[in-house]
Amino acid sequence: MGSADSKLNFRKAVIQLTTKTQPVEATDDAFWDQFWADTATSVQDVFALVPAAEIRAVREESPSNLATLCYKAVEKLVQGAESGCHSEKEKQIVLNCSRLLTRVLPYIFEDPDWRGFFWSTVPGAGRGGGEDDDENARPLAESLLLAIADLLFCPDFTVQSHRRSTVDSAEDVHSLDSCEYIWEAGVGFAHSPQPNYIHDVNRMELLKLLLTCFSEAMYLPPAPDSGSTNPWVQFFCSTENRHALPLFTSLLNTVCAYDPVGYGIPYNHLLFSDYREPLVEEAAQVLIVTLDHDSATSASPTVDGTTTGTAMDDSDPPGPENLFVNYLSRIHREEDFQFILKGIARLLSNPLLQTYLPNSTKKIQFHQELLVLFWKLCDFNKKFLFFVLKSSDVLDILVPTLYFLNDARADQSRVGLMHIGVFILLLLSGERNFGVRLNKPYSVRVPMDIPVFTGTHADLLIVVFHKIITSGHQRLQPLFDCLLTIVVNVSPYLKSLSMVAANKLLHLLEAFSTTWFLFSAAQNHHLVFFLLEAFNNIIQYQFDGNSNLVYAIIRKRSVFHQLANLPSDPPAIHKALQRRRRTPEPLSRTGSQEGASMEGSRPAAPAEPGTLKTSLVATPGIDKLTEKSQVSEDGTLRSLEPTPQQSSADGSPTAEVLSWKSKLPLQTIMRLLQVLVPQVEKICIDKGLTDESEILRFLQHGTLVGLLPVPHPILIRKYQANSGTAMWFRTYMWGVIYLRNVDPPVWYDTDVKLFEIQRV
Repeated sequence: MGSADSKLNFRKAVIQLTTKTQPVEATDDAFWDQFWADTATSVQDVFALVPAAEIRAVREESPSNLATLCYKAVEKLVQGAESGCHSEKEKQIVLNCSRLLTRVLPYIFEDPDWRGFFWSTVPGAGRGGGEDDDENARPLAESLLLAIADLLFCPDFTVQSHRRSTVDSAEDVHSLDSCEYIWEAGVGFAHSPQPNYIHDVNRMELLKLLLTCFSEAMYLPPAPDSGSTNPWVQFFCSTENRHALPLFTSLLNTVCAYDPVGYGIPYNHLLFSDYREPLVEEAAQVLIVTLDHDSATSASPTVDGTTTGTAMDDSDPPGPENLFVNYLSRIHREEDFQFILKGIARLLSNPLLQTYLPNSTKKIQFHQELLVLFWKLCDFNKKFLFFVLKSSDVLDILVPTLYFLNDARADQSRVGLMHIGVFILLLLSGERNFGVRLNKPYSVRVPMDIPVFTGTHADLLIVVFHKIITSGHQRLQPLFDCLLTIVVNVSPYLKSLSMVAANKLLHLLEAFSTTWFLFSAAQNHHLVFFLLEAFNNIIQYQFDGNSNLVYAIIRKRSVFHQLANLPSDPPAIHKALQRRRRTPEPLSRTGSQEGASMEGSRPAAPAEPGTLKTSLVATPGIDKLTEKSQVSEDGTLRSLEPTPQQSSADGSPTAEVLSWKSKLPLQTIMRLLQVLVPQVEKICIDKGLTDESEILRFLQHGTLVGLLPVPHPILIRKYQANSGTAMWFRTYMWGVIYLRNVDPPVWYDTDVKLFEIQRV
């Protein structure tokens, strides 16, 4: 039968279904088989031939027929899983049912009345069809999920058969040990199966259906108690799924082993369509959804001993009930960590690979999913986090992250990407090793729209942060606290800032300490405190190598004197705010000598008008996002109790200004200026100098030993898990998945509740 006939017959069946007002019996196979038995329709065909309006019409007008359609399609998948799909016909039926369910499920989820449907048992759906079977009948959702899991390890369909001959020795699906059929070498599995295009495509179809099952989360509004677990994910990642471990490993290894550039042959991707990429992307999306687990609130129930003691660490107390989270948190071998880190770094760096041949290398698009995956790894597996920071490999994550942040800073539709990038850097910056690693010279010349500089990775970080703050769009202002917290966290370890970076930091201080900015919002003074704290850390702990910063502070000394003499009387404050209203402009670009941008870079562009974006929930403030720890002499951290906020008695803005003004940590810098300014001025007069190099040479050999106040203890603000960020991650992740699945458009135009779809 030709494909045109096939489509026509399928369309006829759909029309019959939508026009029948009477319920069709579940036993009427002649009718139901039209949907999957004799057709060869692609997933795109199914989406075109089953219009949204018709699915909704059946749902409203003949609900029993929609219920039977779902039930029969699940039944076919269960039968396919039971039999092992040996014939081509069985394989085709499984794929057709899988596509049909992918099409229909979102319309079941969008209607609250239908939400329990998949969790109910279908009368008479016991295995033998007899009355007494109803007792042990599974809910439809469970049957569907277990069938998908079985089908993902189905020899000659989604994995290679291990049998030599085909004569009557098909592997028995029930006795098959799926751990021997893991899709890709890597964590806990050494054998890399021969790539097989057909298997990859079949896995992808089933993973798309799995992701659609999990997407019920999109149809529930964001709730403050993010402890609500997704029942689909919860069941699929439980001990009920005997393939949980091999599937987790297959997904992780498929993502981390993928090399989009192939064998380094330019234009290779134009000759061969890369069928692996869609699978890798789908695997990454399924993986991050299964790992959606609020680590802040989770208790750790025990797991019965179904885990293997090989790649997973058994010494720790048993982890959470979600086995995917559990396995992820217990990976512990160095070579596994190396494989994961190298894989994620390779993929994140892919969009940065600039070659002299335009379009010669393939650019992957799923960097947001990779950033979420990296976040989950660091958040759930502390051993992985320490491994990442143990060598300068962490810089292979840092550089692409800074690249994405810089590239997305003007684009309203990529606010979520800006947040996840900053959250990752905040998490890393809580560890001393991160600051130490930043001292490595930065020699990679990734073309970025930033001033050219010679220096370290710390300079790169500061220059990019300055660019985000001074030339990003308005909606990024809530991130300023996070950006500067990262700078403070790494500051005690920075051995030598370049002149470019030093000037950028002082330009930020200048912009943030203007009277109108300080008084225009209650929280704005925090930014000044953060910058002063960073300067103090560098002066107290890294004075010797930082003559550039000391010189920049001396040149801009008027800013510090102004801060020390801030007006605190209401009329003066009022006047400052009035002055601002007359000349509204964002943070001034002046006073920061913008050098030429790097060669080959494109300016960060705003979103194209009409670009779709999804809304995000607000993120918690920096005080909720982090907890303060003090670094002791021996380098260990001691957690500090949060100090209760003193509210001023009369509650007037003036009283508030006085309270924080008196706390400005200016002593160290004032003392430095007091000692060094007269000496520098003397050199200038004596030698008639206008030349910086002589002054810098003097500052390099100068010392302030014994002249500065006693060094303050180093404070680190470490990221702490909380339900606010867990909810943010959920909305961000599903928003990314919604927008990235356009062919077929699985969720497009359905009534999602977790976020709003907006146009820029």
